[in-house]
Amino acid sequence: MRLLVLYYSRTGSTRSLARALAAGAARVPEADVIMRTVPPVSADHRPSQPEIPEDGDPYVTLEELSECDGLALGSPTRFGNMAAPLKHFLDSTSQLWLNGAMVNKPFALFTSTSSLHGGQESTLLSMAIPLMHHGMFWVGVPYTSSAMANTRSGGSPYGASHVAWDNHSPVTDEERTIAAELGERLARVAGACEGL
Repeated sequence: MRLLVLYYSRTGSTRSLARALAAGAARVPEADVIMRTVPPVSADHRPSQPEIPEDGDPYVTLEELSECDGLALGSPTRFGNMAAPLKHFLDSTSQLWLNGAMVNKPFALFTSTSSLHGGQESTLLSMAIPLMHHGMFWVGVPYTSSAMANTRSGGSPYGASHVAWDNHSPVTDEERTIAAELGERLARVAGACEGL
């Protein structure tokens, strides 16, 4: 079972959540977790980055997205919406939509913001919309998670989140726990969805 953790991150906060989510998914023995990112979008719409990043996770391919059994998608918040590079990539998935390649696969979401009321839930909702158009199932965070009751920053039933406080605060223990629990839940749901 292949799980794809796909994210965009500029300052590292969203990447930290991605790593926690991947670690949680890896708790499920059948899960093969791969981490991928997307390149930045240039102002003149021409490629401005090398085809392979100089450091960090590799750039995702449409084939990797098509072949995954479950998807965790993460983005920093940009005015209550996902960041343009992630939206740019999702806009390129029309062929997968036409082929029904993502139908009946589960997805989970995560985000980070620089302020407490920075639009975390609306960002998670904005990421869910194209995935639901692909026919995917949304996996959220239940309130049975004890970290949901204890967090004073990120975390919601829509997905894992982090409040970076202007990029000065690392991911908290509760935020990391919520992300890991969401990753594990995604992996278990992906296993249950196999063959649908």
